[in-house]
Amino acid sequence: MTGTYAYYPGCSGLGTSREYEQSTRAVCAALGIDFRDIPDWSCCGSTPAHTVDHVFSAALSARNLSLVEEMGLDRVMTPCPSCLTNLKVAAHRMGDEEFRSGVNKLLDRACGNTVSILSVLQVLVEDVGLDAIRNKVSKPLHGLKIAPYYGCIMNRPPEIMDFDDPENPTAMDTVLEALGAEVVPFPLKVECCGASYAVARRDIVMQLSGKLLDLAQDNGADAVATACPLCQMNLDLRQGQINSAQGRNFQMPVFYYTQLMGLAFSLDRSDLGLSRLNVDPEIALQRAEERNRERERLRAEKKKGGKQADSEASAA
Repeated sequence: MTGTYAYYPGCSGLGTSREYEQSTRAVCAALGIDFRDIPDWSCCGSTPAHTVDHVFSAALSARNLSLVEEMGLDRVMTPCPSCLTNLKVAAHRMGDEEFRSGVNKLLDRACGNTVSILSVLQVLVEDVGLDAIRNKVSKPLHGLKIAPYYGCIMNRPPEIMDFDDPENPTAMDTVLEALGAEVVPFPLKVECCGASYAVARRDIVMQLSGKLLDLAQDNGADAVATACPLCQMNLDLRQGQINSAQGRNFQMPVFYYTQLMGLAFSLDRSDLGLSRLNVDPEIALQRAEERNRERERLRAEKKKGGKQADSEASAA
């Protein structure tokens, strides 16, 4: 891993997903990733801008890309899949000269479209590497069973996102395994949680997010790990609503994967924002501890039984 990355936090990183922003910065610092904040960055357009005007939507993202160019950098990373999508779609569309010209007419500084756009997860897996992540682990997450949930846009459409498998991504799986956690099978890892329909059609979110929690629970997960602020909100903050709507009693903590990395790296918990999670994360962590104690007890009994058998054999 060489060079410096520009860093784009996205709007939710300063609001509803501050714990993701906190833990991302803490983990990147711990791994020695050299990154610089984009000065005077602005909203990428989030979900609604492209429904109004594609050129305007691209200009919102292109403004940030032009600022990266002004910094003298050629790579930008962001933790948010929605921001990632908007930045990448804008860059993809600006491959058309006429479209780029229309975008640049809206900007104070023209965007040369020279910046590579990466998710923080991609940087961790492809640039930092799993060996470096393993070497940083001081408190392995042994005994913790995690369902990895990517959401529906981080890897799709594949011709634009160009990272991991669009139907069965494994990047987060491999990071969690490097931390010592057990990754449970999760066939719905790229299915939609309902996204922003939580405002207009709460029933849709209750159904889709409830299905995700149901599968995670059925497959033995102690918790869900995600990389998307909107997914995390639907699964965590709205879990009580899902329970009420479906007559369930889910108590499934929903971590950002960077929070789990921070725990495995023994980083200060105050830097990981665990207290901001709606479902108590200790539910999952305590289950893992109980599982580890039971394994240690069985291992000790087996070892004791083996020594006793050897002693009896010697006496005979």
